[in-house]
Amino acid sequence: GQLPTWLQGILLRNGPGMHTIGDSKYNHWFDGLALLHSFTFKNGEVYYRSKYLRSDTYNCNIEANRIVVSEFGTMAYPDPCKNIFAKAFSYLSHTIPEFTDNCLINIMKAGEDFYATGETNFIRKINPETLETLEKVDYNKYVAVNVATSHPHYDSAGNVLNMGTSIVDKGKTKYLLFKIPSSVPEQEKKKSCFKHLEVVCSIPSRSLLHPSYYHSFGITENYIIFIEQPFRLDIVKMATAYIRGVSWASCLAFNKDEKTWFHFIDRKTKKEVPTKFYTDAMVFFHHINAYEEDGHIIFDIIAYTDNSLYDMFYLKNLGKDFEENVKLTSIPTCKRFVVPLQYDKDAVVDSNLVTLPSTATAVKEKDGNIYCQPEILCEGIELPRINYDYNGKKYKYVFATQVQWSPVPTKIAKFNTQTKEMLHWGQDDCWPSEPVFVPRPDAKEEDDGVVLTCVVKTDPKDPPFLLVLDAKTFTELCRATVNVEMHMDLHGMFIPQQAMKTEAE
Repeated sequence: GQLPTWLQGILLRNGPGMHTIGDSKYNHWFDGLALLHSFTFKNGEVYYRSKYLRSDTYNCNIEANRIVVSEFGTMAYPDPCKNIFAKAFSYLSHTIPEFTDNCLINIMKAGEDFYATGETNFIRKINPETLETLEKVDYNKYVAVNVATSHPHYDSAGNVLNMGTSIVDKGKTKYLLFKIPSSVPEQEKKKSCFKHLEVVCSIPSRSLLHPSYYHSFGITENYIIFIEQPFRLDIVKMATAYIRGVSWASCLAFNKDEKTWFHFIDRKTKKEVPTKFYTDAMVFFHHINAYEEDGHIIFDIIAYTDNSLYDMFYLKNLGKDFEENVKLTSIPTCKRFVVPLQYDKDAVVDSNLVTLPSTATAVKEKDGNIYCQPEILCEGIELPRINYDYNGKKYKYVFATQVQWSPVPTKIAKFNTQTKEMLHWGQDDCWPSEPVFVPRPDAKEEDDGVVLTCVVKTDPKDPPFLLVLDAKTFTELCRATVNVEMHMDLHGMFIPQQAMKTEAE
């Protein structure tokens, strides 16, 4: 086929690439050493490259020829030949663990630079053109967080908004929302934008020793949406995991009898909305989008009824009959919550406060709390992306992978949240990655552009390819076959040519 001539830039992807080092193997697919790969679009042609992220973790492991740095699902131990004092000391220092900088989940833009991100306090600067690994940034030097999400948001000025959990303050566990400015004052050009990082607000954890796990958060024009789910990290267990010889993943537990709490932070006042909104227990990773309408906040997420998804990706489950053997016990469900921020304070108990046309409800309870039930938009999609120009605004389209009952995507879907129509692209033996929407320059409509996805073939003899779809019709425009082994990845971003500062400049 033919590439649109306007498509100029780099599709940058990140994900786990190496799972065996010497004689040692990671336990979990999400633990593998980060592999960056990119497709560069230039004058109707595509160039592919890939490179391992040269993190400290990568370098230590390769040098030792075994896994020596712990990942979430794999606990690693230092050299047993070292003397006993060193061993005792390393046990003690693991209370708040020294986390890995194996940033394998996503790519983030901060200022004019690009970073590989994971879920620890470390991110790694990279060169998006050569995929070279540059300096390591420790969030902890600028804000007291031990973990941070790899799904930040960007405001209209290009500032980064992100969230992290602070478990360092004795017994004062809290979630912090912080902002990284897109530029620094002229007189401080030498300084990084992280030096100007500011904490926007903090939300105390409902349980000091059991903070909620979260992978993303939501944003509208005036509010930040943070969901505290009963999928929690046990800090005491985590502090002793090293001594007990278990992974940090084993310190995560889902309590199906607890509530899921919604927090809404006013972006102007930096204060939380005082009304308490909640829903039933659920586990979720991805926010899709959120917006405001007539005094309501509407937000769409992909949720599960249990935490089985993580367990499926233990490498012992990823055998050759993976698709047949591993079935989700909870299908991913696209849920729309409609939350009335402005409602009649004299409304009777048990009345539904939602005044918009929706099957979602928000019921006032005796104690003043409001119980929210979602509208189900669709089922079986994951890794959602939107036209980011519509982020925080009323929107129509979600681009996602289709998973149904297997955790591995078999199709790409375009879902219309208003009409509930779904378009698909799929072919036998194809596993597509997260679809990335790229708008056509000067586009007037939300779906005017292309969707890019990397497709891995289930038969290793068949070469993988980059697929370019017309985002409107979902028809294939072209594909670029790559004659190297390509891995399934997690997340990434498209960097338009004009957003790249070239080395020459």
